[in-house]
Amino acid sequence: MTTSTAPVPVIEMHGIQKVYGVGDTRVVALGGVDVTVQRGEYVAIIGPSGSGKSTLMNIIGCLDRPSAGTYALDGEQTAELSDNKLASVRNRKIGFIFQNFNLLSRATAVENVELPLRYAGLSARERRTRAAESLRRVGLESRMTHRPNELSGGQRQRVAIARALVTAPALLLADEPTGALDRKTGKEIIALFDELHASGSTIVVVTHDPDVAAYTRRRVALVDGAVVEDAINPPRAAVETPP
Repeated sequence: MTTSTAPVPVIEMHGIQKVYGVGDTRVVALGGVDVTVQRGEYVAIIGPSGSGKSTLMNIIGCLDRPSAGTYALDGEQTAELSDNKLASVRNRKIGFIFQNFNLLSRATAVENVELPLRYAGLSARERRTRAAESLRRVGLESRMTHRPNELSGGQRQRVAIARALVTAPALLLADEPTGALDRKTGKEIIALFDELHASGSTIVVVTHDPDVAAYTRRRVALVDGAVVEDAINPPRAAVETPP
């Protein structure tokens, strides 16, 4: 007899709480959040300033630990990991994309993309091969030797996306990925996310911008540290490339 096994979620959170301070200074940033993201989903976590979305992003990204609750990342319970093992899991399983790119100013595009592979201990030849392929995926194969100050804002964000992709992570985690870009360039980056999702990437975008959230397939809305909505976005036409 054949038994079917349900796929392991990329993110599985139950009862996540985050409390800062004690006594009269106690602040509840997250008050018991349940979130599950399956492989291949494209999800926006939205909410106003102070809603807890940044705190939740830090826990999803294994940059912080919850005060209570459980979090399994790609089937691995994070609470059971030492700080060193958690850092290793973070490097292997999560590709980060930041609002301000976080690129090394003196390094070329390909050297920036290689950085996570250095931490993973890959050889110089394999690092360069994989970094070049990752830059090709985001349309920057002709800019590999350029430094960040020689690139436009949109090109810098593409380098950051290539860096996030280079380890073939289980999750792409983007923090306000269009926040430092003009509207036209922001749409181009969102169009790239659409392509990555179509090719199978699991993407979580943390944003306060409802226009950005509208391009995802599902939105999870936070207010005062609690999930107030978890809904599928209505179907919408493919993102148009701006003129």
